[in-house]
Amino acid sequence: MNPSTLVFAYTPVEDPAVCAKAWEGFIKYMEQTTGKKVVFFPVQSNAAEIEAMRSDRLHVAGFNTGSNPIAVNCAGFVPFAIMGNNKGQFGYEMEIIVPADSAIKTPADLKGKKVAFTEPTSNSGYKAPSAILKADFNLEAGRDFTAAFSGKHDNSVIGVANKDYDAAAIANEVMFRMFDRNVVDRTKIRSIYKSETFPTTGYGYVYNLDPTLVEKIKQSFFTFQWDGSALKAEFKNEDRFVPINYQKDWSIIRKIDAANGVKYTCK
Repeated sequence: MNPSTLVFAYTPVEDPAVCAKAWEGFIKYMEQTTGKKVVFFPVQSNAAEIEAMRSDRLHVAGFNTGSNPIAVNCAGFVPFAIMGNNKGQFGYEMEIIVPADSAIKTPADLKGKKVAFTEPTSNSGYKAPSAILKADFNLEAGRDFTAAFSGKHDNSVIGVANKDYDAAAIANEVMFRMFDRNVVDRTKIRSIYKSETFPTTGYGYVYNLDPTLVEKIKQSFFTFQWDGSALKAEFKNEDRFVPINYQKDWSIIRKIDAANGVKYTCK
């Protein structure tokens, strides 16, 4: 497949308008590198993003941590890059947050409370916290606490700050960017749990793209200059795209999926 226009999407974790502006410079650079017109596709859900790639309407994308295995197995996604820094480091942690003045001190205190998740395919927004709460604290949604689905990490963060939820499981990289943009007051939020580091959004292409075009797409990621870019302004802790290996870097995510009984079956 060698389309005249490349469609690019970024995982729907935050306001699509903010994301589109942050990616403008990179998209222009990809146009120069590939010789193709590139358009930004503001997807509204992880399921919609997977379906778009599966139906050949999406060619290059960043899929969130939890969606990567599903996108690989069901949509032919080939991840090859991730945002990192000059030390080759990348990743984020899942945190469980509560209102700053809440009486909740540890995850054990969540019994009988209303806990917000993002949506079922999210690693940090659902799968990882569900596995951790069950394994380490013997807490299960429905039996021990009420689960609510906010749809996105920023909705969960704002919901906790506004006390719509007693607690929420979120990706801390999203929360930190919200703090930096003054979208939410960091003094209104307190963390009661922090996980090990997980890989963050994985970037890649659909498997059936022309190989020559694939090499140009990779070049656009690995040679993009971050200094002074809108990406650098938005993602302050990263300064480059670094190579990733799906088998190695997503092994912990596949283990979490296995613990939750997740099957990579395609409807």
